[in-house]
Amino acid sequence: MTMADRADPGAAPPRRPWFLRHPWLVGATVLLALLVAATVPPVLYLMDQLPRTPLIGDLKQSQDDHPSVLLTSDGQQLAVFRQEWRQWVPLADISPHVIHALLATEDQRFYAHRGLDWRRTLAAALSTVRGRLQGGSTLTQQLARNLYPDAIGRAPTLERKVREALTALKIERAYGKDDILEIYLNTVPFLYNTYGIEMAARTYFDKPARELDVRESATLVGMLKGTTYYNPVLNPERARERRNIVMAQMVRTGELEAQRFEQLKDTPLQVKFERRDEQLGPAPHFTVLLRRWLIDWADRNGYNIYADGLVVRTTLDSRAQAMAAAALARQADTLQQRVDKAWDGRKGWAAQRALVDTFIRETPQFQAARAGGQDEAQAIARLRTDARFMQALRAGKTRLEAGLVAVEPGTGYVRAWVGSRDFAIDQYDHVNQARRQPGSTFKPFVYGAAFELGALPTDMLIDEPMEYVTPDGKIWRPTDIGEPSYEPVSLHDALARSKNTITAQLIHHVGADAVARLAQAMGVRDSRLDPVPSLGLGTSGVTLREMAAAYATIANGGDYVAPLLVLSVEDRRGRVLESFAPAAPEPALSPAADAELLDAMRAAIDRGTGAAIRSRYKLRGELAGKTGTTQYNTDGWFILMHPRLVAGAWVGFNDSRITMPDAWGQGARSALPMVGEFMGLLAEARLVDAKARFPAAPEPFSWEPQAPQWGALFPRPPQLQPELVPLTPVNPYPAEYGVNTGPALGFPPVQSVVVAPSPVESAGGRGVERAIVVAPPRDPAAGGGAGPPHRLWTPPGEASGAGPAPLPAIPGLPGGGYQGP
Repeated sequence: MTMADRADPGAAPPRRPWFLRHPWLVGATVLLALLVAATVPPVLYLMDQLPRTPLIGDLKQSQDDHPSVLLTSDGQQLAVFRQEWRQWVPLADISPHVIHALLATEDQRFYAHRGLDWRRTLAAALSTVRGRLQGGSTLTQQLARNLYPDAIGRAPTLERKVREALTALKIERAYGKDDILEIYLNTVPFLYNTYGIEMAARTYFDKPARELDVRESATLVGMLKGTTYYNPVLNPERARERRNIVMAQMVRTGELEAQRFEQLKDTPLQVKFERRDEQLGPAPHFTVLLRRWLIDWADRNGYNIYADGLVVRTTLDSRAQAMAAAALARQADTLQQRVDKAWDGRKGWAAQRALVDTFIRETPQFQAARAGGQDEAQAIARLRTDARFMQALRAGKTRLEAGLVAVEPGTGYVRAWVGSRDFAIDQYDHVNQARRQPGSTFKPFVYGAAFELGALPTDMLIDEPMEYVTPDGKIWRPTDIGEPSYEPVSLHDALARSKNTITAQLIHHVGADAVARLAQAMGVRDSRLDPVPSLGLGTSGVTLREMAAAYATIANGGDYVAPLLVLSVEDRRGRVLESFAPAAPEPALSPAADAELLDAMRAAIDRGTGAAIRSRYKLRGELAGKTGTTQYNTDGWFILMHPRLVAGAWVGFNDSRITMPDAWGQGARSALPMVGEFMGLLAEARLVDAKARFPAAPEPFSWEPQAPQWGALFPRPPQLQPELVPLTPVNPYPAEYGVNTGPALGFPPVQSVVVAPSPVESAGGRGVERAIVVAPPRDPAAGGGAGPPHRLWTPPGEASGAGPAPLPAIPGLPGGGYQGP
């Protein structure tokens, strides 16, 4: 008998588990659990993203944002940094063609969805999976992205699309469809700093938005797919094709008749472009420079210069800026009249045929003619017959340009900055961007280096023609405007009178490397200086800003202070975010050497090349400065130092192949009047103190023979008493050099002269006692008529008993002239 047989036949059957008895309940529970598992993470994700989306306020005013403001140091508004040039218009004042074109192309179901078009989104997703990218954003999503690019993000990620969608839903909940359409059309970008349909219509078609026809509307709407790629100004063919696509979409939606489309699709764009430039205020070049700086500052500190209402206080003075601009404009306009007269007629533009042909070859019109199949001669000949082209070419090439800047020596504050005559015509900044040869304004670095090495302003060199072999084997012959005097000239007078011959000799004493190092230490820090003998005459290109900063170092006792443009950055509530103090002074030139240099540059103003500052402009008080003119009058410079302000100007043409005539092209006649008038206006307004003084010179150094100055250019001897010695002409050059000196040049022998102490370093490197020969009174009866040339001379004792001996050579400086026994 089995166990089953033993069971009680009357017992109840065993109960099944509950989940087997209720399978529908189990299924529903599992389904719910799966649904929750699938739903909760996305819900949690959306809840996490929702607080990160922007708050929706009054969108019609949100685009006013809070633009950043640039202020001068005296509290005047210099510029406002707005992101766009726009004018808000109601939807009723926008052409219906624009609305039809926009909806047909960008969002046909705009009035049917609530911010998200699921049908279009799924279609776009399927297209993307198949490898064909297609946009699925509604107009409301595009509006969210345009209005809140920082909050939503720019990367093509899921997170960005989620934030965009959530923001679109918020917008749809807060605004009606017509309001959303109006906001969209008034905020969408159209290049050239132009935002909104009204300013786009005026920029590209010179009419208000309500007057746009179907072709114009389709052109502007077509740009929204890619404003640069479909730019009707730069890419007209692409823009026309895109316009036709938009009109074809309007045909499909019933907003344009097919017959009308066929009539319009082959017509030209008929763009009437007028660029809308920003309002950059009275110092546009300065403003552009500050905007670049502020954008970088804002990026580093988490601000937006167009939306966060930053207040930037600059060092510029509104009064000084206005005076600088007026002075530059008046002088440049006067000179331009002379330029126009000189380049007019047969002796001007017409006489420069080869040069003009070169100018023609460099134009886009010439390149286009060549690309069209014309040979060079045909292209030039055709363009020469185009009167409008030739007039524009001449006007551009012969437009005189200028720049002016003013800097405080002790603080580095930039008080005035005029980058060109007219920013609308020439955006090139001749203060900060243009690197031009500074000519004689570079000479102070040579003399400063000499004084730093121990030379005295009373040390002398002979004003005579010299020749130097450059590193590339060429012969360099520095000359002055007048004939050489063959007289000894002190370093003090040589700088005051801007003597090229003396400066060229002096740079061989100190070395071009030392001059370049000093110039860089004093402020010429961004331009490359070639350490060649001609450097001292200003052959390396530098900027006006650098030169003004270097001269400010001279006016500041030899201490360089970096130029400062910004005093502080504040938020719109007045809280200072960052302030900027003057940079710490950097010693560049010793106070003793600086005082000697400054004294020589005073003489340049009192009785030298800058004397017009006193005589013509009647400026008084402590002043020093230097003029500069490059070869063929290509560049004219002048920099004036006042104890409280350094002002410099440059004048020339953008194309250095155009030069200024001798009558007014020198720095003393072109650039000096700008600075003179500017400083005169400042003096009248009492913005500069006429009683201010340069830093006092230190006590004279007492030279001790037992403790020589290492590296001194002219080490001082223990004692060398003046005496009378006989001189005879000597020619130290080998015969094959073909160089004549002494009597061969027509100078008679000299019986005796007064010898004054002034030793120099010899070619062998050891200090030798040398003296400067000072000419006796000239006596025509004694045959001395023209007077002899005089040179540094070896005193008695160095060659005593050895008969006539050649002069010890100065490094890089030929010998010759007269010498003693």
